[in-house]
Amino acid sequence: MDTDSTEKKLEWKELSKKTLLETPVFKVTERESEGPDGQHGKYIVNETRDWVIVIPVEGTKFLMVKQWRHGEGALSIEFPGGVIDNGESPELGAARELKEETGAKAGKLTKLGCMNPNPALFANHVHIFLAEDLSFSGEQNLDSDEFVDYMEVEQGEVMSKIGSTEYPHALMAAAMGLYLSHRRS
Repeated sequence: MDTDSTEKKLEWKELSKKTLLETPVFKVTERESEGPDGQHGKYIVNETRDWVIVIPVEGTKFLMVKQWRHGEGALSIEFPGGVIDNGESPELGAARELKEETGAKAGKLTKLGCMNPNPALFANHVHIFLAEDLSFSGEQNLDSDEFVDYMEVEQGEVMSKIGSTEYPHALMAAAMGLYLSHRRS
């Protein structure tokens, strides 16, 4: 079976795109597309800059952050991370976010992967990095609307609590999967 011809019969062609809502964080667009069978449909897509997640390892522990998440309406324990600044590479964004949120600097930063948070609804990607050989300044450099505590947590505890009310962020589970795969190789 020819993979190219098989995939061609699954592809949609975008005909138009219009912005429905634009905020400082993201833009909601409506895209009209034509399916492989000629059928037309309108689809909502969220557009935003790419994000980074950093998995800082210190011995048998992860360096984690705790912060309020408005969508969840609760505190969330997560790996450090955030939005990549305009013109910034994912690697520089990862190093910056790690330092801003925890005061730590990585002697070694390894990219573990890149994925779309939800390809049905989002047009951006999250880049996941492993941070090792950490040194600490002890000073956070948070944005004016960020209130973040950081802590060291045993890796086993984080792994067993991913998906709990303390660790509700689905992208943390995706990052953990890449970390475990990297560790096995």
